[in-house]
Amino acid sequence: MKDLTAVAHKARPEGVERYQMWIGGDWVDAASGETFLSEDPYTGKPWAELPRAGAADVDKAVAAARAAFASWKRTKPQQRAKLMMKLADLVEANADSLATIEVLDNGKLFAEMSGQCRYIAEYFRYYAGAADKLHGQTIPTDKPDIFNFTRYEPLGVIGMIVPWNSPLLLLSWKLAPALATGNVAVIKPSEFTSASTLHFMELVEAAGIPPGVVNVVTGFGAEVGGPLVDHPDVAKIAFTGSDDTGARIYAAAAKGIKHVCLELGGKSPNIVFADADPDAAVSGVISGILAASGQTCIAGSRLLLHNDIHDAFLDRLVNAVGRARLGDPMLPDTNVGPVATRPQFAKVLEYIDVAKNDGADLALGGSAYSGPGTDGDQFVSPTIFAGVNNEMRIAREEVFGPVLAVIPFKDDEDAYRIANDTAFGLGAGVWTQDLSRAITASEEIESGTVWVNTYRMVSYTSPFGGYKRSGLGREGGFDAMREYTQTKSVWMCTKPNTGDPFVMR
Repeated sequence: MKDLTAVAHKARPEGVERYQMWIGGDWVDAASGETFLSEDPYTGKPWAELPRAGAADVDKAVAAARAAFASWKRTKPQQRAKLMMKLADLVEANADSLATIEVLDNGKLFAEMSGQCRYIAEYFRYYAGAADKLHGQTIPTDKPDIFNFTRYEPLGVIGMIVPWNSPLLLLSWKLAPALATGNVAVIKPSEFTSASTLHFMELVEAAGIPPGVVNVVTGFGAEVGGPLVDHPDVAKIAFTGSDDTGARIYAAAAKGIKHVCLELGGKSPNIVFADADPDAAVSGVISGILAASGQTCIAGSRLLLHNDIHDAFLDRLVNAVGRARLGDPMLPDTNVGPVATRPQFAKVLEYIDVAKNDGADLALGGSAYSGPGTDGDQFVSPTIFAGVNNEMRIAREEVFGPVLAVIPFKDDEDAYRIANDTAFGLGAGVWTQDLSRAITASEEIESGTVWVNTYRMVSYTSPFGGYKRSGLGREGGFDAMREYTQTKSVWMCTKPNTGDPFVMR
């Protein structure tokens, strides 16, 4: 792998790096020979050239995966685990290189991506350890002379469609449990952030994972994602992205009776009660909305403030966010990087205009940013809107940017009502020093994750997923192992059946 760890503000790559896809253990171009460019969001300049694949390339990748599945599913779990452990060690050793590539592609802070890429190794270690622990059951049935047991078996070829905001982390959430349970993969990374996944394949190859077990096809949604979802030899689609795209994938997958796991959008409430520790809560609110420039599905984009502390807390928050430094994501003192893509940048600014026109009170920001430390033109000033009610579009639709909507509430029941009055249910934050309130909130809030006095915590040990339009299925924890298997029930008769063959026993 090319060492890009030296890349920084004064040493970005010169020229354009050329990439190939990874199919069946070979580096290949698109069948058409076509390519497309990926831009560095900080500079706005192209830095990578990637194959623009189509249906023929998807067919080739699925065929390679299907051929590899025949032997991979019969590979002993302990052997799969050894290969995954080796991959984990390689990921850890190359974490800074992988992080640098992700920063070049999506503009997230190197300080965050370095730790995130290093943490990816733990996902592969966890699922390697779980590979031989997915046990079936022996079932004492009501039938005489019968031995009944269950087996968990892999599904087959998994189509993995990964977004641009955390490409390798969200890929690992899918790939690690899938490999551990004996499945094979065809990965379609976002057209905006494909380079790190292709570098990751160099580590897959170096770890000794057999050819065809993991494949990558790069390109655009209609040209690659569509054929992958529709392919008759793909058993499951694991997708992370918007709820609208997820709904289309769900409908398309249903035509083939495919399994799906959908991790979709959110409009997460971050609820600050009157008894909250104000310093901790301000820090948590900032982390919830400014981390990754707000480009996370779990962004705490709705701040619910109790009336008794509303004005004082808002003042404290505005002062703190106003000190955030925007600039080069490779530098350690940068707090907020650029928006990852040009279409997303335009979308964020459009939502800011929508909020203004709907009557929200602009407390901070509210425009594009081109101040000191910015080279490109994809920065948005951290923005806070007060005076928001939950019927405004800024409170109901996912912005996916550094834009916070502040909504007052009068009591606990009012907070839960507002929190649940949304089409989404991915995450929620609760800030209180009252244990009883914390437990009640965890019961009342309709979301897949509830954080109490913290925010944005995830782990390979714990399931993650959403309620309502935030998705289906779970990633993380042992729950994810079952997401990539199907259950077989085996009935064995211990004595010959001499009864009436026309009567079910």
